[in-house]
Amino acid sequence: MSYILHIETATKACSIALSKNGILIALEEINDGEYSHAENITLLIQKAVKVAEIEMKDLNAVSVSSGPGSYTGLRIGVSTAKGICYALSIPLISVDSLNSLAQIGFEKYPNQTICPVIDARRMEVYNAIYNSKEELIKPISADIIDKHAYTEFEPFVYLGDGSEKLQEIWSNKNCKADLTIFSSAKGQIKPAYDKFQKQQFEDVAYFEPFYLKDFVVGKK
Repeated sequence: MSYILHIETATKACSIALSKNGILIALEEINDGEYSHAENITLLIQKAVKVAEIEMKDLNAVSVSSGPGSYTGLRIGVSTAKGICYALSIPLISVDSLNSLAQIGFEKYPNQTICPVIDARRMEVYNAIYNSKEELIKPISADIIDKHAYTEFEPFVYLGDGSEKLQEIWSNKNCKADLTIFSSAKGQIKPAYDKFQKQQFEDVAYFEPFYLKDFVVGKK
């Protein structure tokens, strides 16, 4: 019996999932367009554990979004995951946020090319592209998007919180936007369970998120 807690905080969505032997058993998330991870993450964890009818001591591992994404969001998620792992002496598993997002896409669009995109401000997005076999064919990067971007990968479905701003500029491309799919901890379940079985764990003391870009303080 393997219970894994999944924490997703790479975007404005704050999402917590619980899985049992790789199957979703509880999902609690807030996606209201605001960064509210610090206020809600522990409450959502408590709700998920209650829904799953288990106790924190029953957990066998914690998985967390490793990035790229929001600098502050990632730090909150990783800090929370580390704290739980330390307290319970259980392993930490990392899942990159774009892979997690792509997993949700493949559930709805099997056998299609998926381009998960996370907003990186202005016309820049964090992105990757996976083929119909769920293989990574364009590595993770932060790119400024124009109308010619990723032509060689068409047709594809793009999704995530960076997709809305690409609709107009990509209106003539052979691709489809799905604005209903956002970053969620449920996307971590498959890759996290695979890593759990292979015992591919992170060093709890030294693990850091993959920011991809340097943190820059901006004015409101």
